[in-house]
Formats: sequence, structure tokens, C-alpha cells
Amino acid sequence: MPMWTCEFASCENAAVRELGDCIICNRHLCSKHLQHEFHGCPRWEDADAYDPAARAAETDELTRLIEKINTPALTARASHLRQGIPCSIPPLHYDRAGRSSVMGGMNYHVEICFDDGVRWIARVRRFNATSPPAGLRDYIIRSEVATLKFLERTNIPAPRVFDFMLDHADNPVGVGYILMEKLPGKSLRWSTATPEQRRKVAEQLANVTIELEKYPFDLIGSLDHPGDSHVGAFARESLTDFIQSEMRPLGPFTSSEEYHKSSLQLLLDLILREEMYSQQAVDAYLIHRFLLDLVPFVSSSSSSAQGDHKYYLKHADDKGDHILVDQDFNITGVIDWEWAYTAPPTQAFNSPIGFLPVAQFYRGVNNLGDDEITFARILEEKGRQDLANFVWNGRLQHRFAFCCGYDLADWSGFLGLFQGLRDAVKIDDGVDWDGWKTAALHRYREDAGLELLLSRHGKAFDS
Repeated sequence: MPMWTCEFASCENAAVRELGDCIICNRHLCSKHLQHEFHGCPRWEDADAYDPAARAAETDELTRLIEKINTPALTARASHLRQGIPCSIPPLHYDRAGRSSVMGGMNYHVEICFDDGVRWIARVRRFNATSPPAGLRDYIIRSEVATLKFLERTNIPAPRVFDFMLDHADNPVGVGYILMEKLPGKSLRWSTATPEQRRKVAEQLANVTIELEKYPFDLIGSLDHPGDSHVGAFARESLTDFIQSEMRPLGPFTSSEEYHKSSLQLLLDLILREEMYSQQAVDAYLIHRFLLDLVPFVSSSSSSAQGDHKYYLKHADDKGDHILVDQDFNITGVIDWEWAYTAPPTQAFNSPIGFLPVAQFYRGVNNLGDDEITFARILEEKGRQDLANFVWNGRLQHRFAFCCGYDLADWSGFLGLFQGLRDAVKIDDGVDWDGWKTAALHRYREDAGLELLLSRHGKAFDS
């Protein structure tokens, strides 16, 4: 059975996406642990809070992965690509103390050190219970390579790719990998930055936004052919279905409405097939059935007045730690382009989720936060009122994206998000959950999927 992850918040069995996620509840922006560091996400140093069994399982997983990596073959390949310049790999081992320097939620990083001082990274996909099937892993790797190759044609400071290989039997390295440039700098810690440092980063991100707007695409999906700009199906677990072991990724799409309807219909189908939300099936079905009704509201502003459907590359995990900065807060790189996709400008150019006022956002408040306001004003100062408007009007897009596929185990966090969404579209606004659910059961009483769930589980699910 596939495991599923939402673009912004992890679903029922999802893995931690990247360093910076909440290690306790597996969410990018955690509503429960807001008092802690990075946007409410406790760090790995909080050993007492993290499940010892999970630590042991990860140690076992990474030990087995390291044993598969043929480091002589990897160094030989890297040296060959640099015309024979010798290189070495420090001894590979796993310990929690050094986790942040070598690993994110989905990948393990091997540093390759050349004798002339150049440093590369081998990005290796992790293998665990939440990993997608091999075919999807390969597709995600190809898409990330295609995205990075495309970015080489732009002024975005992304790492250059030198080589990649998939996880096949004839792979001498023993694992699939992407060989890429190791960029200088450290991951941005937004929560500890001063207002002046934040503004400096926001000004540079505004330039990144302006640069990406120069490269429109005709379809919504993921880049899938390294070396060109072809847009194919989404390279993401949460937008891939499996029917009798056949992989069926969604997309590409010609409109925002088509994209949202297809992705929500997949969620509804997974609920009916008991592959998602098995403990809260009726609630989840009602929520996503309602979200399906909201698609016209969310999609209506995605097209220009001239009806020119253009889409733009968007980072799928822009909570902040995808940005590398030096000690003066100059951006040295934008990394982790796994799952990147093309999106309508309302999605592609609204504020990064790292700018959200997290506590207010989870309480359902729809006002923009200070960092979002600063970002919009910077775009205005640069003469891009059009891009600034996507930030000023971006709250609905954020709310909708967070509610789709949200982990309902974080029920209190969801209630605030859902209330804020209904307030934003002025539909069922001001109604509490119990009142909304009663009305929704009546509203969708003739929906075949809801009827099936109610008959399958009986009145216990109606309570």
C-alpha cells in the first residue's frame, strides 16, 4: 500500500519531509508545538521528546543504506567526471549528532572531497517503510534532475548537477544517486534572524520570484526530461495512484481547475478504498468533498484577464530551510528541488510558507503576517505590483493547500485551518465543526461515496 504525503502537511503515514519539520508530529508547520524553535518544530536535540523506538528504527535504516553504498565506485565515477582529479569520501557512519549535516527526511547526503578543494554531494534517496515504490522513486529522481538542469539556464542559485543514476541492478554504486555541486552556506534559520536579516533575505527572494516569472510553461505538472523543459505528470507520492501495482501519476494539466479536481478526486478515492483516513473516514470524506466544491473559488483568479494560461516553476517545500545563506545573510543557494512543479501564478508567487505567521494561521486568522507584508512591499518597490498582488491576495491559496490531505490526527490544528478557509471564501463561515458536519451530512446525503462510507461503518461514524 502506498504511503501518501501532502504538499505542505504530512498525511497519515507520511515521512518527515526535510530537516526543519517537527520530528514529533511530522508536520512542516506544527500547530501543537508552536512554542519551540523553527516555526514550532522541535529540533533533533530534543531527545527526550522523540520516540526512542523511532530513533532506533532510523539508525537501523541508515546503517543498512550506508552498507549498500559502494564508495570506491562512487569516487571513481566522480573523479572520471572531473578528468581524473582524485577525490575521497569521509568514512560513512550514522549518528544523531551529525544528522543535520548529512540528511533530510527523504535523502542521505554523501560529501565527495576532491584534492583541489572542490566539494560535491551525492544525494541518495532513503529507503524505509514510507518510501514510494521503485518506479516512482526513479521518476522523482529524474524530475529533480530535470528541474536542476532547467535552473542552470536561469539566474537562480541552485546546485549544478553533474551526474545521476537510478537504483538498478547494474548500478555499480549500489544505490541511486544525484551527483551535484555542494553550495556554501548554512540552512536559513528564519526564527532566529533579526528584522534586518529577514528583510535582506526577502529582498533576494523577491529577485528569485522575478527571475522565475521570466520562464512560463503551458502545463501544470513536473519537469520530467533532464535537459529540456518538458512538463509531464507530477513527481510526487501524494499525486500518484496505484491500480493493481500500476503507477498512475496525475497530470500534466491544462488548467488549475483540472489539477485541483483531479487531486481531490484521488483523495476521495483513497478514502473510499481505505488507503487514507481509515480512522476518520466520514469526516475526511466530507471535508474533501467540500474542498471539491471550492475549486471554482480557488481557481477563478488563476487565469489572467486575457485568458493566457501560463504556469511557473514552484519549489514544493519553501518553509525556509531550502535556502542557504552565508554569515551576512546573502543567499548562496536554493536547494531541495525534489517535488518541484509548475503552478498558476496565484500559487507560484504567493508568499513562501516560511513567511506565514504560524500561530495566527492555525487559529484561523486570515490577515497577512509582518514578513508577508514586507515581502509584498519589496516586490512593489521593485516595480512588480502584479507579483505583489499574488502575495497580498494569497491567503486563500495557502488555506486551501493546507487543508487538502491534512493529517487529521492534529485535529485542533485542522479546525483552525478549516475555519479560516471557510471564512476566506465566506461559505459556512462562523459555523463550528459540529454544526458544519451536520449541515455537510445533509448537503451531501445523495453523494454515492458518502452513502457507501455510512453503510460500511454504520452510525458510529455519524457521531
